[in-house]
Amino acid sequence: MAASPEVAGAREVRDEDAFDVAAVDAWLRTTAGASGWGDGLPEVRQFSGGASNLTYLLRYPAKDLILRRPPAGTKARGAHDMGREYRIQAALAPVFPYVAPMVGLCTDEAVLGSEFYVMERLVGSIPRKDFDVPLTPAQVRAVCTSTLDLLVDLHAVDPAAAGLGALGKGTGYVARQVEGWSTRFRNAHTDNVTDMEDVMAWLAANQPADRGSCLIHNDFRFDNVVFAEDDPTRPIGLLDWELATIGDPLMDLGCVLSYWIEAGDDDMWQLVRMQPTNADGMLTRAEVVDYYCAQAGLSVTPEQWRFYEVYGVFRLAGIVQQIYYRFHHGQTTNPRFEHFWMFVNMLGDRARSVIGSA
Repeated sequence: MAASPEVAGAREVRDEDAFDVAAVDAWLRTTAGASGWGDGLPEVRQFSGGASNLTYLLRYPAKDLILRRPPAGTKARGAHDMGREYRIQAALAPVFPYVAPMVGLCTDEAVLGSEFYVMERLVGSIPRKDFDVPLTPAQVRAVCTSTLDLLVDLHAVDPAAAGLGALGKGTGYVARQVEGWSTRFRNAHTDNVTDMEDVMAWLAANQPADRGSCLIHNDFRFDNVVFAEDDPTRPIGLLDWELATIGDPLMDLGCVLSYWIEAGDDDMWQLVRMQPTNADGMLTRAEVVDYYCAQAGLSVTPEQWRFYEVYGVFRLAGIVQQIYYRFHHGQTTNPRFEHFWMFVNMLGDRARSVIGSA
């Protein structure tokens, strides 16, 4: 049999992230329809792009699967809930055709040391820092608008019809997020990072009322979108549902743009860019807001948008700081995280710049 083609982003498993492949294989063969996968243990590779939950490729002779598990070390309260992530996608499948087919959820921590779930791999391309194939400016724009259309489609899903109404906690989403991320940032603070108390005070004093309530992804980025093999502008899948919930759609959009490094941003921001958002033809941050609001039937002024932009940047700082905290305290040795504290300080400066631009 010819060797399977390489999967972009899948590399050798890090020693600290390795697991008992035979135990996982045995569990899969007793709980899933594995008769057509082929004999023997799967080849295991690890995706290096994520910095929260760990993601692995399991390659059987006739089947590619994806395994998701939490990282080792201290976990933030409510985070890394594999059962929740699994159930959200299973419930969405009938009403939102952009989730991967679920294979199984393992709640027996004796198998791998934690809960985990397995899903089928969606075959396609995933944009990383740069596109892996040349695209014209018109194609780049189509990638951008079709991805934003995917976000609009997600926000239009009826959570109750999908059986996900229980994810919501009622009105007050904005206030809960400001308070929650402020607490998480303070709990993960390290001495080499500015305290960002000024940013947190500004968010608390300037928060608006909720602008709506819908199903939101909360980590909507290009590298969580799978595009068709035969059309690099057409999304076929949306990955990484760890943070999905019911909340304000503009808060979700603010999180989207916290990762958005555009062509006009300075060299330091280009160095930390993780998506091809600077490509010729890509919408600017302001154009993204205008496009999304036009498609979603919402209206927001530049002054109103300032809060959502600052929130998105601060929340990203909180996520990165939580990851760096694990490295700082020896809970992971992944060298990717060693300099994350610098990125947190950059995000703090960016939040202050947006606040001061009024």
